[in-house]
Amino acid sequence: MKIGVFVCHCGTNIAATVDVEKAAKAALNLAKVKFSTTYKYMCSSPGQALIKDAIKEKGLDRIVVCACSPSLHEKTFRECLKESGINPYLLEIANIREHCSWVHRDRETATRKAIEIMKLAVTKVTHNRPLEKTHMPIEKRVLVIGGGISGIQSAIDISFAKFPVVIVEREASIGGRMARFDKTFPTLDCAACILTPKMVTVAQNKYVTLHTYAEIEEVTGHVGDFKVKIRKKARFVDTSKCTGCGACWNKCPAKVASEFDLGLCKRTAIYTPFPQAVPNIPVIDRENCLYLKSKKCGLCQKVCPFGAINYQMQDEIIEEKFGAIIVATGFTQFDHSVYGEYGYGKYRDVITGLHFERMANSSGPTGGKIIRPSDGKVARDVVFIQCVGSRDEQKGVSYCSRLCCMYTAKHALLLKEHNPDSQAYVFYIDIRAAGKNYEEFVKKVQNEYGAVYLRGRVSRIFEKGGKLIVRGADTLSGAQIEIKADLVVLAVGLIAQNDAAKLAQMLHIPYDQNNLFTEAHPKLAPVETITSGVFLTGACQSPKDIPDTVATASAASVKALGLLVQDQLEKEPLVARVDKNLCSGCQACIKACSFNAIETKEVEDRALKRKRTVAEVIEGVCSGCGNCTAVCRMSAIDLEGFSNRQIMEEIEVL
Repeated sequence: MKIGVFVCHCGTNIAATVDVEKAAKAALNLAKVKFSTTYKYMCSSPGQALIKDAIKEKGLDRIVVCACSPSLHEKTFRECLKESGINPYLLEIANIREHCSWVHRDRETATRKAIEIMKLAVTKVTHNRPLEKTHMPIEKRVLVIGGGISGIQSAIDISFAKFPVVIVEREASIGGRMARFDKTFPTLDCAACILTPKMVTVAQNKYVTLHTYAEIEEVTGHVGDFKVKIRKKARFVDTSKCTGCGACWNKCPAKVASEFDLGLCKRTAIYTPFPQAVPNIPVIDRENCLYLKSKKCGLCQKVCPFGAINYQMQDEIIEEKFGAIIVATGFTQFDHSVYGEYGYGKYRDVITGLHFERMANSSGPTGGKIIRPSDGKVARDVVFIQCVGSRDEQKGVSYCSRLCCMYTAKHALLLKEHNPDSQAYVFYIDIRAAGKNYEEFVKKVQNEYGAVYLRGRVSRIFEKGGKLIVRGADTLSGAQIEIKADLVVLAVGLIAQNDAAKLAQMLHIPYDQNNLFTEAHPKLAPVETITSGVFLTGACQSPKDIPDTVATASAASVKALGLLVQDQLEKEPLVARVDKNLCSGCQACIKACSFNAIETKEVEDRALKRKRTVAEVIEGVCSGCGNCTAVCRMSAIDLEGFSNRQIMEEIEVL
């Protein structure tokens, strides 16, 4: 056995803190290390060539690279070994950047620690075994969870490659939040004019199947072979018969607050969410339908000329297989009721940005008029309050929601366009306009549309004389401000969907303290997750505007297509394996496995002359996390590349 050690300077990332020459020299004192050297950038082409030449000239058969995290360049170095005729799994990465140089300032301490980390890697690599990747079939279909703009864009991109796509959307129509908008910043394009053609394209695409008014019930399996149960909720309307003529909802006597218009108007118990809905087929709200509640109406069934109403319809569970999953579940708004000083819920004329968006929309509840909800009068003096719920660790979330500055600026502009003699006042902390032409847009709103920006917080809002009195501070002038407003608009933050954690657990993907889904790597794998075959797009990952959402949708589509175009899927061999002779069948490993990758199997025990139950790892599902090895009382499970023996040998070295 001949081990080669290669220590990387990583520019000054490592070399500034670690004496790399001293570390390389120390490596030669370790058993079975026959060659050691350094290079400025080991991951570069010259660095790779250095490793290849040393393998050839020195006859090296195992390699240790002391560099940065293996999540960055392990694949690069494995490929280097493969090209040199060595099994790529006879490689170990000693992370002396993130684990050493970046967390130490003292050069002597960092160098000593780097040598210790290198010793561990050398010890481990001596017990590495040659491994080979396995191959498995892949289901050539993609599931998209969510039918907003990101889900729609993903489906369109995948359909271009002529692979089948299924969109599952919980609402009665696709379109998501964007369907509620009037215009989009900074170009002020009509949101419906952009979105509706894409909705129609998806609906008419022969490669795309829409399951609206549906939810994901269960996800099992693994990359290439996900098994998904989908609950199609009963619409009580036969989609094959309905033409969307509107006879039913025009006659329905039951009226309730419209969720789509955030309660600014009412809808009937049988309804389509908005005029451009896709599919343009109504759904009956079972909670408010008089017939479904008490059998006292049935008018919609009587007036339907096509016999499309079916009160006996039941929820349907369908099971389908997919090779990849794209999560596009979007966002919801922060619950701003915690800000009692702003009077939301107490005063009808305190609304959110999304309420304002619906009022500004010509097809909205007010026909495009910006009015006071309390009396229907035109709103002239309007106060906008930013960062409601964002950047507030006490009441809200710590992060910036990214969009609030821009959509507030857009609302101030729309206010002036709809009500020319109006005046907008914007209370802000900072203006964050970091997109293309965003800064120019904000300046235009201030300079050309006369919006007054006040840097400071609002301390209190109360009602007096039919007006809302807004008290706050302008920190730039140092003055206390009091404004008599007709309308107050809260720029509330964007947060994860209420059931985001439940979906994440179902898909076995991580989520952060804010229930936003976590990507595999923030820079190098921004739309991938640690669960192979599951990809992220849009605001379910972090707040995003429409351009960024569409960009991530296309990125996720490319990643999914990268799987589907393969004849067979390559699977890493770093998986758990069970020694059936040692397994007691206690099934502790099954309970510990987060990926459902272990099942039971009966084997013939010749010594006992009977069958007994043992654990068996489904290699295609196993992610190599190692949970099972930690809980196995009999040490019957070992993880390839991280065997018990390797770990114990490393401990001995320490």
